Amino acid sequence: MRIGVDVACWANARGYGRFTRELLRALVAEAPDDEFVCFVEEAGADAFDLRAPNVRVVAVPQGRAPTEAAAADGYRAPLDMFRFTRAVWREPTDVFFSPSVYTYFPLPPGRRSVITVHDAIADRFPELTLPSRRAQLFWRLKVGMALRQASLVLTVSPFAAREIAEVLGVSRDRIRIALEAPSPIYRPSRADEVDAARRALGIPDGAPWFAYVGGFNPHKHVDVIARAHATIVREEESRGGAPPHLVLVGRRSGDVFHGVGNAIDDAVRAGGAEALVHWPGFMPDDALRHVLSGARALLLPSENEGFGLPAVEAAACGTPVIATTASPLPELLAGGGFFVPPRDGAALETAMRALLDDGARAILGARARERAALLSWTRGARSALGALREAVTGARAPQEVAA
Repeated sequence: MRIGVDVACWANARGYGRFTRELLRALVAEAPDDEFVCFVEEAGADAFDLRAPNVRVVAVPQGRAPTEAAAADGYRAPLDMFRFTRAVWREPTDVFFSPSVYTYFPLPPGRRSVITVHDAIADRFPELTLPSRRAQLFWRLKVGMALRQASLVLTVSPFAAREIAEVLGVSRDRIRIALEAPSPIYRPSRADEVDAARRALGIPDGAPWFAYVGGFNPHKHVDVIARAHATIVREEESRGGAPPHLVLVGRRSGDVFHGVGNAIDDAVRAGGAEALVHWPGFMPDDALRHVLSGARALLLPSENEGFGLPAVEAAACGTPVIATTASPLPELLAGGGFFVPPRDGAALETAMRALLDDGARAILGARARERAALLSWTRGARSALGALREAVTGARAPQEVAA
């Protein structure tokens, strides 16, 4: 096959950028006889570092980077989208693949396509993800157009597939699943590596810590994490124990999604544990691995997660998770942590208390690593390739979706 691919979000540091990079690398390796024609923003072409005999790059000029223009309160200029559409028109392909609906642009009429919708969070909870009615309208128009044009819809978990069918009204017969996986870089770190990461964060020797990784958006409920952490700190201090630190990893500014404002800072200050909260900003994978390997748990008590990749990456490091029940994580990482309802601060506190115990942390961490090891980008690529071939031939291929 000759497969066109939208790689405009290749360099993005968030989850959909990771999905694009990891899945496309696996696709290219898994299908050496297929040609991948990759359409990239001209100014960001140098960042696209996938080199293989079956990969060809088409650079498309843009007035503004697609991942910036499609921010929560912005939209892409029609001329910029038309430039991508025209570039695709000039390159005949058997099928076109969009790894994220986020950078979607209209395809030439009649072009077979597979569009990836990672979740239905922005549609189920627009007030938590999109800051204005204008932004919500543009999002609905973009997603609606993408779904109408798509031959098939790809998503990242059975949970996300159910959400997309329920919230967006997509027939389950049109949805295919390609599970995500941890990058190979995520594995347990050596004790000296963890110790160096601890010192770099300013955490005292012997002090435990919990970690959060992701955006600071309302639906992530990081303010709930901050309040739960403050409660655990007070309890440990009252009994003379070492109070746990909290490491919040991610960019606090420049996020293209809806920010949470001052709610997290207010929660941290109100809890009185501000000195034990660390904000290292964005961390590259090779540094983040050591922080996750040493954490008591990765916290992800979001309102909803289509997959929850930071939790799976932590699990690959041998670290338990405390994650939302509104996600596929209770199934993907069964036995590898605690799963709590969104906004349930008491349940979050109970789980954090339990994982301050070394024995519980070791048992659940080992199970989490076992479960994460069942996931691979190669399996995801095979499922995605099956969807792409089906879009061309109409013949449905079996999919590997069980963990």
